[in-house]
Amino acid sequence: MGEFSDAELLALYRKEESRNYAFNLLVRQYQRRLYAFIRRMVTDHDEAQDVLQNTFIKAWKGLDRFREESQLYSWLYRIAHNECLSHLRRQRRHLFVSDAKAIERLTTTLDSSEHFSGDAIQRRLQAAVLRLPDKQRAVFIMKYFEGLKYEEMSTATGTSVGALKSSYHIAVKKIEQWLVMDQTKDAPQASKSPTSDDKTR
Repeated sequence: MGEFSDAELLALYRKEESRNYAFNLLVRQYQRRLYAFIRRMVTDHDEAQDVLQNTFIKAWKGLDRFREESQLYSWLYRIAHNECLSHLRRQRRHLFVSDAKAIERLTTTLDSSEHFSGDAIQRRLQAAVLRLPDKQRAVFIMKYFEGLKYEEMSTATGTSVGALKSSYHIAVKKIEQWLVMDQTKDAPQASKSPTSDDKTR
């Protein structure tokens, strides 16, 4: 079965007899893409599932008020984006941890997770992305991993296109610097130059 258009989904949803069916179609159509974004934000599989569930609960409650000024996916993405940020804020408050400790926890979850695949380079990139502030991390994930256009990102975040472009380019620079630093730190130490004592032996 192919994907349904926004118009088709909304038409089905607005009929009482097909409302539940329409929403189930919507969930099936978008859950995988939304999960990918959420998982990169929170890293833990179970937490990502909780955030995804909350996203669809809010979508169900708010779909009657959806105005077709944007695509359904952009609207769902906005809910998911806000739910991720709320989840990460609650996590910090409940655990009474600093930003540095929160990043360490996310990175530990990434390293131990069987759900994250990829080689060492991909894991280093993921770890670097986790060091970004939450909102900037969301921007980077949307653009780099999800391939969203700036206009779509603007709808999802409520931020201007200009501000998003600036945030993304700053994020790229930070990640490049961190990757270079990590590579330098992990590089084997150069063998020491022979000393005069070595030469005389």
